[in-house]
Amino acid sequence: MYYIGIDIGSTASKVWVLGEKELYFVWPTGWSSKETALKIKEYLLEQGIDVEAENATVVATGYGRVAVDYADKVVTEITCHGRGGRELFGGDCFIVDVGGQDTKVIVIENGAVTDFLMNDKCSAGTGKFLEVMANRLGVTLEELFLLAEQGEAGSRDHAPGKGTLCRRPRSRSDR
Repeated sequence: MYYIGIDIGSTASKVWVLGEKELYFVWPTGWSSKETALKIKEYLLEQGIDVEAENATVVATGYGRVAVDYADKVVTEITCHGRGGRELFGGDCFIVDVGGQDTKVIVIENGAVTDFLMNDKCSAGTGKFLEVMANRLGVTLEELFLLAEQGEAGSRDHAPGKGTLCRRPRSRSDR
């Protein structure tokens, strides 16, 4: 049996395969999510993993999730992160997803998503912003992450900026 997770993001596509063979790879998404989904399917077949076989279950998420027409299930990133957070960290955690086009902060309580904030109107705080800042600081992204690990954890109530650079982040509780 194979369990295949495919996250087609706006800039990168991530694939994780668990089962008889285990694989993990990241590719640039490119301009077409549909083309990327097809290339992933072909690559997995070259590795001996048929995504359309009875012994394979495929779940797709991310910006281009609907392009994965061979997926058995398609879920939002927030739902996917919630499930992953519950499995990895138990019932309660915060998840920060810095993507190519948006940044999400997701609150997990008792194993369920209870709230989220999303900035999708401004590039401040996205993956591209981090790439630009690392370049301006003269460090690699890996070095930037190592520097961030040396910092002190702050409280949720004292987060710098809180999305004020461009606009207030959208929250499910604001609807």
